[in-house]
Amino acid sequence: MQLDDRKKKILQAVIRNYLETGEPVGSRTISKYTDLNLSSATIRNEMADLEELGYIIQPHTSAGRIPTDKGYRLYVDTMMSEKEREVEEMKEMLLEKEDKMEALLKQVARVLAQNTNYATMISAPQIHRNKLKFIQLSRVDRGQILAVIVVEGNVIKNHMLDVPDGLDDETLLKLNMLLNTHLNGLPIEEINLGLITALKQQAGIHSAIVGEVLDAVAEVIKEEEDLEIYTSGTNNIFKYPELSDHTKASELISAFEEKQALSTLVQETLADDNNTGIQVYIGDESPLQNMKDCSVVTATYELEEGMKGTIGIIGPKRMDYDKVVGTLKTMMHQLDDLYKKK
Repeated sequence: MQLDDRKKKILQAVIRNYLETGEPVGSRTISKYTDLNLSSATIRNEMADLEELGYIIQPHTSAGRIPTDKGYRLYVDTMMSEKEREVEEMKEMLLEKEDKMEALLKQVARVLAQNTNYATMISAPQIHRNKLKFIQLSRVDRGQILAVIVVEGNVIKNHMLDVPDGLDDETLLKLNMLLNTHLNGLPIEEINLGLITALKQQAGIHSAIVGEVLDAVAEVIKEEEDLEIYTSGTNNIFKYPELSDHTKASELISAFEEKQALSTLVQETLADDNNTGIQVYIGDESPLQNMKDCSVVTATYELEEGMKGTIGIIGPKRMDYDKVVGTLKTMMHQLDDLYKKK
């Protein structure tokens, strides 16, 4: 007898219902919770086959069925395979998206340098990762489990946890359900002491595992991202006599090559929640010491899911402000369209 897709779906429904209720599951219950549109009689026949195959048992006469170890094993292996495939697909999608994003930002920096004849920079968008998407706990061996944590922006983090006493399949599934039921889509500021205490109480003797997973979630959300900055038009600096002095030019070129000063500029710009437009810094107003002889014009752009970055144009104090501001405004509007086409 083969375990076809229909039998697998019914087995999954039996296990999920049993994990939620702890009570034997009958055919009428399954008919309400599956999308198979099968009669109770058909489901009873399928459940009888599953019992014959050793995936479920009937603990008492006229009672519903509960999963066997064999049933749990198939359910866990199938669930693990699906989650692993989902994470791998997500990683491939993100790598492809990152490659396209890098090409787009380099193109924007080049276009701005060509259009303005000044030095330009653009930072890759940073994501304010404050929501949890899902958690997947899976066994590595008897003494360890792996927590795969996915947060807003599809940032993926793997965290190993030691479990000296080991966990059986049913307990692992219950912990997965407990964490995801209460935490999926939840902002980090709502994961407060009261919620943590409640989750630990529900986890019982496994409260330490829940606590460690929550610590890992907080760590992922608070992690600093490596800031990528793309530049273009550095040689345009030499077109302006007041900036082409050897010392001044060297300092500016060094700032563009090392990018530490530019990173500071980006962080200060993005840290100001009220700064969503165009900012003009003239001479001593510049937040960067090595740009005191320049004018710096910055703009904050925003893409989907709260992804924000900074565009900057650096030139002499006598720059064509009208043209620069107009160009930046146009680019901010076009960037979203360009991003969607990539």
